Amino acid sequence: MSKVEKALQKARALDENAQPIPAVAGAAPEENPLVVTKADLSAYTTQIPNMSQKFQLERSDLGEAKIIHQDMEDVRVVEAFRQIRTHILQNAGSGNCVVLVTSVTPEGGASFVALNLAAAFAFDASRTALLVDCRLRDPGQERLVGTDIHYGLTDYLEGEDLDVSQIIHEGGLPRFRLIPAGRRSDAGTEHLESRRMRDLVDHLKARYPDRYIILDCASPAESADAAVLADIADFVLLVVPYGRATEGQIWSAAKSVDEQKFLGVVFNDEPQPRRVIWN
Repeated sequence: MSKVEKALQKARALDENAQPIPAVAGAAPEENPLVVTKADLSAYTTQIPNMSQKFQLERSDLGEAKIIHQDMEDVRVVEAFRQIRTHILQNAGSGNCVVLVTSVTPEGGASFVALNLAAAFAFDASRTALLVDCRLRDPGQERLVGTDIHYGLTDYLEGEDLDVSQIIHEGGLPRFRLIPAGRRSDAGTEHLESRRMRDLVDHLKARYPDRYIILDCASPAESADAAVLADIADFVLLVVPYGRATEGQIWSAAKSVDEQKFLGVVFNDEPQPRRVIWN
């Protein structure tokens, strides 16, 4: 039985009476040199607690923005994302990784899951997180960098003169960084499948071994972007919104993912704590 079949079988067991299936329920300064050895990594890890942090969101701001934090009253939400983080770490082994988060249907909650998964990684004082907004047609994480003029992913992919450090921004959380989408572009798929994009992801992953990279991407139902990024990513996590996806849609999205990269399915917006179905 394939990983996809196992995950969906578990989903059916939990929702056997559902028709259709109810929802498959942020680094040190960027100018630092490339870390390539264990000795370098050890020295670098000790710098993480002192990484630059010009501003930090207050608890009230985090709540309003629907961003998890360790002092939340509803610990079940925090633990759900910790569970996802742990599953990723177990699959990644000793190295860091790139995780693509996409939803089975449009507006299925992938941006919410991607943001909070990055936040969960940033909880750990020995790790950093980088969230990359790959929604070039309709950015989903712009609010984290405010209204100030800034460069983003599109600007970098279109401008050969831009340095990577110019598109990485603070997101208001310790050990968390963000690459916003930048200027909206209708050529999103072409940009994402370019050699410059692949080189960028390779660079981001190799530069800091403690950094876990989360790619926030539009649904496969909206564009080919998810398929393009799935080829670049190490793992893929599918999000399904409660009551807004049929079994056929889930199967179609899941079967398009490489078996070796498929992490599982996150049920989002259930009238109960979020559930995660692992493969």
